[in-house]
Amino acid sequence: MKNENLVVRRATDADAAAVAEVWLRSYTAALPTVRRAHTDDEVRSWFRDVVVPGRETWVATVDGPVVGMMVLGEEDLDQLYLDPSWRGRGIGDRLVDLAKQRRPDGLALWTFQVNVPAQRFYERHGFVAVERTDGHGNEESEPDIRYVWHPEQREPANDR
Repeated sequence: MKNENLVVRRATDADAAAVAEVWLRSYTAALPTVRRAHTDDEVRSWFRDVVVPGRETWVATVDGPVVGMMVLGEEDLDQLYLDPSWRGRGIGDRLVDLAKQRRPDGLALWTFQVNVPAQRFYERHGFVAVERTDGHGNEESEPDIRYVWHPEQREPANDR
């Protein structure tokens, strides 16, 4: 489905509450069996006080409301969540494409092993699984997978 009114832009402080709500709805829908390490209010505070003001946070909006969010670290795609009712409409694709443009030397990310749809999504975008853990390194103690993406090596142009 084409989203003619889709806008992808940097998040502002005014977006923090909407970003947190998208994260909460998406996490609940996509990861119902994963224990959340923080309360809803802690998640809201984290987005308001830490993530949106201090990290490279992007939002996807359609006709105004935030329907997706993404946070980029120096070399990591740290967060990518879509409102459940907006999945399957190309918004995640747009956000990953933006992440690759912003980090053209490569990206890495973690996803939980139980999140098979996310694994398929990232693999479709050229990410390759490089590590699997028992969850010892995350707050949820949930087995996870490290994915990496490296841009394709281009052939040098032939001089004529």
